[in-house]
Amino acid sequence: MTDALPPTIRPTEPAAAQPANNWATLTVATCNLLNLANPGRVYYPNQEPYSTREFERKIHWLGERLQTLNADVLAVQEVWDEAAFKGAVSRSRLHYQWIGAPGAENHDGGQGAQGTPRVGLATRLKVEQLDSIADFPATCVVDVPGIGPHTRFERPLLSARLRTKHGQPVQVITTHLKSKRPKFLQDALGNALEDNDDPAVRALASLRALIMRGAEAAALRHVVIDLLHRTSVPLVVLGDFNDSPHSVTTQLIAATAEVAYDRAARDVALFNAWDVQGASALRRDVAYSHIYQDYPEMLDQILVSEEFVNGSRFQIGDVRRVEVFNDHLHEGRDRSRSDHGFVRALLRLRVPENAGAASAG
Repeated sequence: MTDALPPTIRPTEPAAAQPANNWATLTVATCNLLNLANPGRVYYPNQEPYSTREFERKIHWLGERLQTLNADVLAVQEVWDEAAFKGAVSRSRLHYQWIGAPGAENHDGGQGAQGTPRVGLATRLKVEQLDSIADFPATCVVDVPGIGPHTRFERPLLSARLRTKHGQPVQVITTHLKSKRPKFLQDALGNALEDNDDPAVRALASLRALIMRGAEAAALRHVVIDLLHRTSVPLVVLGDFNDSPHSVTTQLIAATAEVAYDRAARDVALFNAWDVQGASALRRDVAYSHIYQDYPEMLDQILVSEEFVNGSRFQIGDVRRVEVFNDHLHEGRDRSRSDHGFVRALLRLRVPENAGAASAG
């Protein structure tokens, strides 16, 4: 951490409309990159490595999409090699102050992520603190049938304290929760220990995946509470939740429903950016970021704290609009493209009164 944080404006009444020059915009986006790995590198035993030609096609495609998103804060998932992520950003011809994927480093002999891919971040904002969070709080550890204690995120969270050029601090968490894919038992060499075609076995394997994702959601909820309780720093949690906005696991993280019964719960609640975007935003009747067996789902989400919600007495910004870039999902299966749509939100933050004294970020 560097300088002490400047005071954050906390109005006691719902924020009134402000002149345009009293607001600054912040664009955030989340992108599942679909197994972004260096050419020739084995990431899963049952997957062929990318050839040099495939890899070039993949980072070229990603570079074009990242350029279109043009996000100030870009949260990504499924990074096996940090160098590949940096290569895709380079192809976008956009300039970021910080680019990385902790746990997937390739410098100093690093072999990239092992076992599971990592999440990453590219940001134009000043990075003041960065934490990769792998372990659960002790109270969130659960026993998974046939496996034992589930004690940590399969893909660690990435929590970043950022500061805008106007001096406003913003906390961002990038997440990629356990998928719904059944968790079958395997030995140390990856050989099956149960009949994967048995319906009863598949049901138990799906239960394992649900328990694991639920534990991860509860652990993430603890992180959210610690960051929001009695503070005024706005929080954005974004990534691949591997479940829908109204699912039990997503609502476990956000706790939005609790606000209806207790307005004080707003202090530690999160709100789906899609639901709280401005009334003038151009909405589509249906939004989805992933298609599984012809069924569209909104797995990739952006959640915001009450500081971005109209009507909150602690409002210092808002969500102007949310967009889902998913046309490529209908272009056929090709691992050079992502199998997830990309989600982008345009946020506004009120410029602090002392912005003139703040250093550029």
